[in-house]
Amino acid sequence: MFSTHLPSISWNKIQENITQISTQDVQAILSRSDNDSNNTLQDFLCLISPVAAAYLDEMAQLSQSLTQSRFGKNIQLYAPMYLSNECQNICTYCGFSYTNKIPRKTLTDKEILQEFDVIKSYGFESILLVTGEHDKLVGIDYLLNAVALAKQHFSQVSIEVQPLEQHEYAQLKEAGVFAVLVYQETYHKETYKNYHPKGKKSNFNYRLETPDRIGNAGMYKIGIGVLLGLEDWRVDSYFNAMHLDYLQRTFWQTKYSVSFPRIRPHEGKFIANTHLTEKELLQLICAYRICFPDVELSLSSRERAGFRDIIFPLGITSMSAGSKTEPGGYSKSEALKQFEVNDERSAQEVANIIRAKQYEAVWKDWDAILV
Repeated sequence: MFSTHLPSISWNKIQENITQISTQDVQAILSRSDNDSNNTLQDFLCLISPVAAAYLDEMAQLSQSLTQSRFGKNIQLYAPMYLSNECQNICTYCGFSYTNKIPRKTLTDKEILQEFDVIKSYGFESILLVTGEHDKLVGIDYLLNAVALAKQHFSQVSIEVQPLEQHEYAQLKEAGVFAVLVYQETYHKETYKNYHPKGKKSNFNYRLETPDRIGNAGMYKIGIGVLLGLEDWRVDSYFNAMHLDYLQRTFWQTKYSVSFPRIRPHEGKFIANTHLTEKELLQLICAYRICFPDVELSLSSRERAGFRDIIFPLGITSMSAGSKTEPGGYSKSEALKQFEVNDERSAQEVANIIRAKQYEAVWKDWDAILV
């Protein structure tokens, strides 16, 4: 379990190490001829350091080259679809938090199918099913039913739901789920409880061990990430990279993706603890691509349209488009959004921009058929 490795690594020590990176350290990484295979976690630490910001142009060029050599000029498009905003957790940064007095909604089969019809009409073949964390209203039986309905309409079905047991992930894989996304939010154990004071999510280790349970269940792809804005983004991202490195070595047959959610406006009064600029986000994305060349990197519609248009050729492999963050949102639900999207363009508008840059907007992941 990754949880057995984490206590031996000091958050403060990593923070200190980042400040000690030199320009020579960064130059040595970028000048290598074998940058597509032998980079280490120490290299990742160097590339996310403040010193490395001066080399962003070189990092972006290398990141773009590595991305095209591994993935071609393709951007997979997917639609997140919220099944429910019911949640038993108190998360201080989330619009779905149990303490927020918002209209709650869990979709019926009829409403799920209505959402599918709208999303399908946009051209999507890949869908991400999302719920709040409520193990009774949206437990394993509800999820299995939703996946069964989705498989009748989409070639690839992924989920982002509450952490489950290993046998439940095995059931979901058998039902046709291709990928499971689960974010630790922050790896800073001492402050994690402040952000998650109540509910099952307050159990730091249980959440931390979730990717292990997913991997042991034999899922095809695991997606991880941190919520950028909770703690020092460099240190949190280093721990996330360490987690990714562990997973790749432990479950070597599994595919992986990393997402980069930044805190967005939502119901409640939470103010981000730290701020990650767009340049720093690009630096982070390039560092992942250079050090993890085969990992899929995803950018959501949390980011503004202009930024997404500039950044996607520099390391991104998948993007959400035309996103709605409330249950029933595609067919005009009155439920409250989890957070405000920043890129409000339609899926077709996003696809047109991708094509205008001589990239291919991919609506279907053929790997889902070939596995």
